[in-house]
Amino acid sequence: MPNYDYECEKCAERFEIFQSMNDAKLTDCPQPECGGNVKRLLGTGGGIIFKGAGFYQTDYRSSSYQAGAKADGAASAAPAAAPAAAPKSAE
Repeated sequence: MPNYDYECEKCAERFEIFQSMNDAKLTDCPQPECGGNVKRLLGTGGGIIFKGAGFYQTDYRSSSYQAGAKADGAASAAPAAAPAAAPKSAE
C-alpha cells in the first residue's frame, strides 16, 4: 500500500497518509478547526535499486538455451571456407 502526500489549500499543512489504492482521496484537512480542502500531490514513487554484478535478460535462461546459444556462437565464429577461384585458361 502506497503513501500519499496531501496539502491543505487553506492552511498549507503538508502531510502523508498510508492508504490503499482503492481508498477514496481525502477531501478535508485533518487539522482541528481548519476545515480546508486538501489536494493530493504528485509523488515520485519508489526508486529501484539494483545491487550486484549485473542483471541481464539472459541471466536466468535455462541450461539447454545457454548450450544452444553457445553452439550457435561457435558455428558463426568459425571462418567459412571460401570457394577456390577457377584458374584462368590461356587462350
